[in-house]
Formats: sequence, C-alpha cells, structure tokens
Amino acid sequence: MRYTFIIFSTLFCSLLIMSCTNDMKQVMNLPTIQKRPSQIGDSVTMLYTDSALLKVVVKANRMLVFDKEVSEPFTVLTNGLFVTFYDDEEKISSTLKARYGVRFDHSKRMEAKYGVEVINRDGNKLETEKLIWDEPKKLIYTDAHVKITTEKEIITGKGLESNQDFTKYSLKEITGILKIKNNEL
Repeated sequence: MRYTFIIFSTLFCSLLIMSCTNDMKQVMNLPTIQKRPSQIGDSVTMLYTDSALLKVVVKANRMLVFDKEVSEPFTVLTNGLFVTFYDDEEKISSTLKARYGVRFDHSKRMEAKYGVEVINRDGNKLETEKLIWDEPKKLIYTDAHVKITTEKEIITGKGLESNQDFTKYSLKEITGILKIKNNEL
C-alpha cells in the first residue's frame, strides 16, 4: 500500500510538472518592468504656440516624461491637469480638466482620463471618463459614455466627436435628452 501511494504521488507530480509550459506568445505579451521617467516635475505649466500666438496652456500637478528606451516618447500628467484652449485672438475658447492624462509626442495626441470635463465659452459642459485630444486635427473624441449640459438640455450618450473648442459636436449614440425649463438645474 505504501509503495502504491509513493508511485501514484510520483506519477501525479510528474504529470503536473510536465503540463506546466509557457506559450512563447503569452510570455512575450507580459508587461515589462516599468521604465523610469527621465524628467519629473511638480506644478508644471506647458505653453503651446503657433505663429507666435498662444494656442494651448497645459497645467499639471505632476509630470513624468518617458523619452528613453520607448518607441514613442510620452508624458504622464497625474494628480490633476487643466488645459486651456485659445482662439486666433488669444481668447479662451474652451477648457479641459481631468485627474490623469498622457500625451504622446510623435502622434501629438493626449488621452485624458477620470473625471474629464470640457467647458466651452458658451458654458456648455461635457463630462466623460475618457477623452482623446488630437492636436494636429484639433479634435476631441471618445467612445465612452458622455453627458452634455447646455442651458436648455442635458444630453447623455455614448461616443462623441467635436472640435477642440467644443462648439460643434456629434454623438454616436444618444441615450437620453432631458429638457431644462427656466434654469431649473
């Protein structure tokens, strides 16, 4: 009986060990060790200009720049960020705030996440959890749920594309419209 138990245990352990193999594709897809930032800054303000005109101001509580040993350099903005967009007359056209953001240097694209709010000069407000700003195209868009509050209505939906001033926008899927009477909000 004792020998049967030892043989059975040895056979079971051998099968268990032989069945544990790693697929090379799975191993290659495992996340690598986090790179260290080349620059770290607190209470940072970045100015973007075009033809000597101020176009965008980005303020962040914490900035981490990753530009070494990465395929595309990127900047992580944490602990809150605030973006101000300016028109051709250098007047504020819209603002964006979020708790977190990542800006990719080569593609000139920024992803804002968590508690994202965009307010245009008319006071219309967009709320979502994720928003992408395409700098060259001057567009903002998302596939996430959105809530737009205007003077007359609240619109909820999923997916949005807009100019960066948030004055012309379209929703991919509207899930609700609530009319507001006499500023009852």
